[in-house]
Amino acid sequence: MTEHGVLPQSFYARRPDAVALELLGKMLVRVLGGVTMRGVITETEAYFGPEDPASRARHRRGRLTEAMKGPAGYTLVYGIHRQWLLNVVAHAEGEAGAVLIRSIKTEFGEVRGPGRVTRYMMIDKSMHQQPVFSPSSPLQVQTYKVLPDDCVERKKRIGVSRDLDTPLNFSVKKDCKAML
Repeated sequence: MTEHGVLPQSFYARRPDAVALELLGKMLVRVLGGVTMRGVITETEAYFGPEDPASRARHRRGRLTEAMKGPAGYTLVYGIHRQWLLNVVAHAEGEAGAVLIRSIKTEFGEVRGPGRVTRYMMIDKSMHQQPVFSPSSPLQVQTYKVLPDDCVERKKRIGVSRDLDTPLNFSVKKDCKAML
């Protein structure tokens, strides 16, 4: 895997579902000391603002709500069930939203599950509110592959008791992962 350009902040200043879809096939890069870890994003979930019953922003106040309303392209890292989850803030001007990174494909195989992704990439609370669009950031999202529509599966979000009608979980179909 080679280095590619970092996605600009404007990439994230759109609807969370559009960003979640287009993050598939992009490279998540973590620099820690002299070590660089990489993984191609293979599964994401979009979350909207207070109107989304599964969103952390539904409470309208609090640290997570404010982060989801904050500048697009920054990380939102929070703990749940004794593990860290990595989201990237993504929304249009004046809105709230974020994209959860659920799975990545590494040179060692696929890392499935948002808690496993953060453990593999050594992401914890210290990575909260980091820009993923800056070439000097310890966590970046870089260009890599653009997937054809027929390589993307859409379904309901995982582990969500109340959901929107639109499927907001996006993943690379199994037979397309070989191209990553």
